[in-house]
Amino acid sequence: MRPSRLAGGTPEGLAAQVRALAPDPASVAGDVAAIVAAVRDGGDPALQGYVERFDATGGAPVRVASEELDAALAALDAEVRAGLEVAIANVGAVARAGVGEDRDVVLPQGHTVRLREVPVGRAAVYAPGGRNPYPSTVVMGAVTARAAGVQDVVVCAPGAHPVILAACALCEVDEVLRMGGAHAVAALAFGTETIRRADVIAGPGGPWVQEAKRQVSGTVGIDGFFGPSDVLVLATAGADPELVAVDLLAQAEHGDGTISCLVTPDAGLADAVAGLVEDAQETGAVLAVVVVDDARAGLAVADAFAPEHLELVGAEAEALAPQVRCAGCVFVGRAGATAFGDYVAGSNHSLPTGGSARFASGLSARAFRRRMSEVHIGDAAGRLAAAGGPIADAEGFHVHARSMRVR
Repeated sequence: MRPSRLAGGTPEGLAAQVRALAPDPASVAGDVAAIVAAVRDGGDPALQGYVERFDATGGAPVRVASEELDAALAALDAEVRAGLEVAIANVGAVARAGVGEDRDVVLPQGHTVRLREVPVGRAAVYAPGGRNPYPSTVVMGAVTARAAGVQDVVVCAPGAHPVILAACALCEVDEVLRMGGAHAVAALAFGTETIRRADVIAGPGGPWVQEAKRQVSGTVGIDGFFGPSDVLVLATAGADPELVAVDLLAQAEHGDGTISCLVTPDAGLADAVAGLVEDAQETGAVLAVVVVDDARAGLAVADAFAPEHLELVGAEAEALAPQVRCAGCVFVGRAGATAFGDYVAGSNHSLPTGGSARFASGLSARAFRRRMSEVHIGDAAGRLAAAGGPIADAEGFHVHARSMRVR
């Protein structure tokens, strides 16, 4: 796994070169569209056909019984359970801190607009179950939804791995569905005879799941579109090359399309890290080393790359933390391994990928809540009609104008 070595050029150019090292995934849009349409129009029979074809449930019902969750929890390794309980507590504390309060805004015309924030009614969390089970994704989604005030939380658990079922039991989710893939997303978006539609679908997944989320996003709320993972480590003098290398390799465990990138002004550090990762086992991930003139130039590359995870290591890099503008989550200091954020730090590990941290945010309580204005006009009607009536007339909506003026 020899890392690619890059240097010179603009921050945007270097960031683009690193991204170009990972191949574009094949498009599955057409196949996903066919599955989504079949489930939308065919309901349970179509869904069951895809479940039997793709989910290998062995004839078990799609909806996981509470007794099976209880059994999975009872059989869970004690240390894994203790770790999940720490994660649940920390993620919940951070998520609850992000829930806004209602407030009233009194405007000059004498009326009041109350800004209310309300949770959605039903949230679905997709917990991937492909090569590896991800109980941590259950925690990130279900705990955050519950902290947002969602009363009905459902988890999609393709494969129904016991550790995922145990995590669902610990998180006290309301329903667990033994299905995954594009057909599961379609069922949750449109509903079937036995699957109630959700208001929001959250969580990572492979290309089929992400494409399905994209296609149904006008029908249901979506937390974001999560592609291959990435980490960028901005390291300056004082950074430990072994720690930097292990963090790059840890991210590479995510496999095909993953990008692990070191940016540093220290050529010696670059050489040391490159040597440590060169003989690592092949994972299908991309490793890159970018040498820049100084720490600020490195920050410019990081902002242009807009990584899912950004680590700042070394005194100069760490001092730049307040100036970071484009990253899904920032980990500061020698101890700040991205892996902590994946599990127990309390920050959410569902983060914007593919450079979308330029405009998108990680999963938070806001994904499961919506703002709503409650307007009290009262005695301000005349003053507002004097302002709004002419605008409505200018637009040709004369009944709008009358509706205001007759008050």
